[in-house]
Amino acid sequence: MTVSQNESAASAGEKSAKEKAPYHFGEKLKMVRERKGYTLKVVAQRAGVSESLVSQIERNRVSPAIDTLLSLAEVLDINLEFLFEEYRKKHPVEIIHSDERRSVDEDGVRYEEIARPNSDDGSHTMESYLVTIPPHTQTHKGSYGHIGRETGYVLSGSGELHYEKNVYKIKAGDGISFSAGAPHVLSNDGDEPLTAIWTVTPSQRFNKKE
Repeated sequence: MTVSQNESAASAGEKSAKEKAPYHFGEKLKMVRERKGYTLKVVAQRAGVSESLVSQIERNRVSPAIDTLLSLAEVLDINLEFLFEEYRKKHPVEIIHSDERRSVDEDGVRYEEIARPNSDDGSHTMESYLVTIPPHTQTHKGSYGHIGRETGYVLSGSGELHYEKNVYKIKAGDGISFSAGAPHVLSNDGDEPLTAIWTVTPSQRFNKKE
């Protein structure tokens, strides 16, 4: 693709700052470019776009299409985390409304997501869910153990936590915390559903978006 063709494609994807408030990458791109001693022309040529487009992006006159932004980041050797830091600061809170919860059913046990894993947290991802275990049913996924930790709070019902060779009785109002590395199973030995709020790190069930 020629520079003019690339420019046309990029222009179609770029949105005017007056039409939609962009994420302001311009200041950071300009700062890195000047620190490296690159001219607008050099960056534009290496990224395959026009010099005027780079100038407009640096002045936040347009919000770059993702392919343009990636090209500029590659030319300037910029970490994308650095570029999107502003976006993350503007979105510190995530709310999952009751009618938007994802759910998973495993052998009769239902898990409803209440806190979503953030891939930016790497190995420290966390998920939290409402777990409902029908009478005389148990969980299975932890029966061989896995890395990380788990904590839970029993909302209603009663049951048992089987951890290694130990059995712990649990009931409504009890809090539980343990290393997930050992085999563990949560069972409902009563006649009413057992419900609990459960938190796992790193995340196990809801890593992929549906």
